[in-house]
Amino acid sequence: MHTLIKNILAAAEPKDAVTVKGWVRTRRDAKGFSFLELNDGSCFGSLQCVVDAGTPGYDGIAHFTTGASAVIEGKLVPSPAQGQKWELRATKIELVGLADATYPLQKKGHTLEFLRSIAHLRPRSNLFGAVFRTRSRLALAVHQFFQSRDFFYVQTPIITASDCEGAGEMFRVTTLKGKPDDKPEADFFGKPTFLTVSGQLEAETFACAISNVYTFGPTFRAENSNTARHAAEFWMIEPEMAFCDLNGDMDLGEEFIKAMARYALEHCAEDLAFFSKFVDKGLGERLKFVTERPFVRVPYTEAVEILNKSGRKFEFPVSYGQNLQSEHERFLTEEHFKSPTTVFNYPREIKPFYMRLNDDQKTVTAMDVLVPGIGEVIGGAQREERPAQLAENMKFHKLNEQDYWWYADLRKYGTVPHAGFGLGFERLLMFLTGVSNIRDVIPFARTPGNAEF
Repeated sequence: MHTLIKNILAAAEPKDAVTVKGWVRTRRDAKGFSFLELNDGSCFGSLQCVVDAGTPGYDGIAHFTTGASAVIEGKLVPSPAQGQKWELRATKIELVGLADATYPLQKKGHTLEFLRSIAHLRPRSNLFGAVFRTRSRLALAVHQFFQSRDFFYVQTPIITASDCEGAGEMFRVTTLKGKPDDKPEADFFGKPTFLTVSGQLEAETFACAISNVYTFGPTFRAENSNTARHAAEFWMIEPEMAFCDLNGDMDLGEEFIKAMARYALEHCAEDLAFFSKFVDKGLGERLKFVTERPFVRVPYTEAVEILNKSGRKFEFPVSYGQNLQSEHERFLTEEHFKSPTTVFNYPREIKPFYMRLNDDQKTVTAMDVLVPGIGEVIGGAQREERPAQLAENMKFHKLNEQDYWWYADLRKYGTVPHAGFGLGFERLLMFLTGVSNIRDVIPFARTPGNAEF
């Protein structure tokens, strides 16, 4: 059984028999011996292996080139070199897989654009090894956060007939060939179906049965936005809570963001140090800032007034009835309040049908959680639990009430106040790593015009 390099580098004492398996980062030859730098992706660091000329397998040392895979057996001994505690004195080396001269990840700087073009190899780079290790650890942290608070994990459909957001930006799922005589009832499911944009509506059915639930799965949006913050396929975290109002929803959202920042600082320290050095020098301070500062809560109307009185010339003009842009959100958090911020009570017309109408008949119980460096990371609301008002909301948003008959049933049979939010996992990772493009925190990005790999 081989040992992961992350465990070897953390070893407390020398070991006489160690087997490591990984990929060659570099090889340096000297008279009578060679240095091999081996990395297995388990951590940022690599293990230096010293291979004497008489070592079994050394006759093929010329093939141990960058990118080649290898198995090395040896003794773990203190390293005389600065910056590393241990090195491996090889007793046997074995080449597993050759890497020819076309291997694109040589030891030099590569642009992010180039690395996206080799997404099947980029996890071997320092940056993307760190990104995807962090992604893995934070996925576990998400589950731990909700499970420790007695939320149940539910799996909602990827294929749906309901447009949760009402914007129509959905991918059609069909077996029809697109001929003029094709009838929807002849399709595989007997009706038009789509890839889900959200598991929220289905999650509400479970919240209205077992109280507190969350989903964590892929979602799809056919939004033709070629920006650093948008992807056609991404993962969403969506908790729903029965007997909960907008204040309880804001409490959970703010607590979640603080918990994720704390987890990253405590459990991803090595990779965060790399991000702070090479990606975003202010990352560590910003994460500590979010964990230590209380959130400011401000109504949407007041936020718009603050932005209009700021004297700042924004790329996107600010006006009541328009969604806030990232530059507006960052101004509020980074310059005006100097604190993470939650904006709530948005105009009815710019929010979906399921949000609860406030007594002013103009705004709904929506909330967005904003953080420095990113802007919005959470969007949520108290849901409309009143049957008559839900029906009126659907008419207001020009939706067919019959399409949501099962959703309306929840309001007929034991309705309760309930609330929840949606959080794009990739947006969270951008915040926690300082990586500025969503394409670089997801293994294989799906964006307009791009579905490679």
